[in-house]
Amino acid sequence: MRRQYLVLLVLAVSVVGVQGQEHDEALTTAEGVVAELYDLVTFEAGTSPDWNRARSLFLPEAVVVLRTSREGTTQFTVEGWVEDFENFIASQNVVERGFDESIVSTHPWVFKDVAHILVLYAAGFPDDERRQYGIDSFQLVKRDGR
Repeated sequence: MRRQYLVLLVLAVSVVGVQGQEHDEALTTAEGVVAELYDLVTFEAGTSPDWNRARSLFLPEAVVVLRTSREGTTQFTVEGWVEDFENFIASQNVVERGFDESIVSTHPWVFKDVAHILVLYAAGFPDDERRQYGIDSFQLVKRDGR
């Protein structure tokens, strides 16, 4: 009997790179770029993400696909993803609470200038011990040496 598998990416970034910035040592690897993105969407109460820095990690043609229900996904541009995240912040009073999305573990595959990083993450609010766990999938490509 032949089994069929459905591949569902919780978050897929078609192309990620670092543009127009000094190269931090952490941003010289695919895992470093992904870790920086998680650091940028994690913020303390009374603050908000540095969206310009987050945008700089993506190439203009990047695509973000979010799982929006058990069976549904939504595709965004980088700007659409930022707007969706800002809507989440506004609707959940996140500025007052802060937000934490941290990497639990990663599984990277790198071949020449292409990388695929699977991330097990934990997300939640600093004032609440409960965490939601999920998997993100990132596709990265190195362009112009970065």
